[in-house]
Amino acid sequence: MEPEPHHTRKGASVMTQPAGFAPVLFKARKDPEIVEVPDTWCLTLSGVGAPESPAFQQAVEALYGLAYTLKFQQKAAGQDFKVPPLEGLWWSEPPEAFARTPREEWRWQLLIRMPEGITAEQVAATRGQAAAKKKNPRILDVAFERFAGGTAAQVLHVGPFSEEGPVIEQLHAFIAAQGYRLRGRHHEVYLSDFRRTPPEKLKTILRQPVEPAT
Repeated sequence: MEPEPHHTRKGASVMTQPAGFAPVLFKARKDPEIVEVPDTWCLTLSGVGAPESPAFQQAVEALYGLAYTLKFQQKAAGQDFKVPPLEGLWWSEPPEAFARTPREEWRWQLLIRMPEGITAEQVAATRGQAAAKKKNPRILDVAFERFAGGTAAQVLHVGPFSEEGPVIEQLHAFIAAQGYRLRGRHHEVYLSDFRRTPPEKLKTILRQPVEPAT
């Protein structure tokens, strides 16, 4: 998939392993592997449309706007944290039709994981402040949810998003060979800053939840 560039603040870096999070969340190998992904709290926002659409871009900006507002609140309280990379789940209706679904009909759920110190009450109290400051009403739609983990297969893809197809096929073949089947939606973790990284050097974790085939 092709999300818009990260909207990080000047001087900030997108960490591949932010402190306070399980390493498996933001680390993968170039060869497929089976991992156990922990549950975490996330800021999340869903929608429909192509990654280059204004609606998608506004959603990305909304997530980062709220995430950084919370970060600076925590920093003032002596509990600073690095904002983790953007993640995206992608699917279509029906799910098996994704490959032939027009881009403007793609469904997505974007998320940014939050450390355990962030509370639902804090997020609720901060939404209005962040929406007014960032002039982005979509911030009011950002949910704070416990994102379920579990067993998953994953692989690190280095290169353009347009070349993900064969890597995903390799991952699916690995899943079947290991005695698993697909469970849930295709999941991507965007480790690179797309504004500064050449397409051939983009790093993306391709993750697929799985369950035993029998």
